[in-house]
Amino acid sequence: MTAPEELSSMDVVTQRATGLRVAGSTGTGSDTGVDGAVQAADAAARAAGVSVRDLVDLPDLEEVIGLLNGIWGRSANPPMTLELLRALTKAGNYVSGAFERGSLVGACVGFFHAPGEDALHSHIAGVSATGRNIGFALKLHQRSWALLHGVSEIAWTFDPLVARNAWFNLVKLAATPTEYLPNFYGPMGDKINGDDDSDRLLVRWRLADPRVTRACAGQSVGASAEDELAAGAAVALGVGDDGGPAPGDLGGPTALVAVPADIGRLRADDPGLAQDWRLAVREALTALAARGGRIDGFDRAGHYVVKGVR
Repeated sequence: MTAPEELSSMDVVTQRATGLRVAGSTGTGSDTGVDGAVQAADAAARAAGVSVRDLVDLPDLEEVIGLLNGIWGRSANPPMTLELLRALTKAGNYVSGAFERGSLVGACVGFFHAPGEDALHSHIAGVSATGRNIGFALKLHQRSWALLHGVSEIAWTFDPLVARNAWFNLVKLAATPTEYLPNFYGPMGDKINGDDDSDRLLVRWRLADPRVTRACAGQSVGASAEDELAAGAAVALGVGDDGGPAPGDLGGPTALVAVPADIGRLRADDPGLAQDWRLAVREALTALAARGGRIDGFDRAGHYVVKGVR
């Protein structure tokens, strides 16, 4: 995940092994699913070839700032500041880093919701080495950390036009989309978002949900647009011959909404066409949501599967 929202879990393992509990957590590990979450996080870190740990010291936090600046290309207006990270860690929030042979290759930052909401907001996560499942290891570490702190849900946002992030969040992690947020951050002006509107899809990761548990064990299964079409789904938004969005049929209980294969390249090569995609996906998803539709999955071919449309 190299966007607001895309770890060894040795800190957590050591904490559990010594019998320590985090303030606010309740019950035994088997009751809360913590033991399984810790084991899944540890396995993900080993598979990615990284170690993941909580970060609180200034030198580590400075490395996080440098990593995020490099990913977003915003040294003059950094995604996070050292002072803010320091304050977040002092207040007991989540800052972690993934290390490969001592070098920081990924980081994730989250903060708690309002009291009583039992949730953590994962504000930003980024990795400098893609294709290695480092982002997966970071998120599984975050899940085990949250469960140890008595938190049952993590929420975050991501750009709905980024197909790889949609697959990662909705399929590989089994997070549940809950709200479409048009131009959520306003202009961002970095090398990832460019001058595009910052639309975001809010997802909630229900940490003890059986679907999430299976996904964290590597058992996630994506939707199939082909199967959905065979079952009668309508194409609400497809891909035209020119590579642009092709509005289709919003009727029917199940609808497919396409996104471009590589929105990052499109923003660089044809900003106008990228903006056409932004507006078309926004219109399709918000119109379907207004009719009771909910995003139920995402397939590798690049389609959101929206079900329950009235």
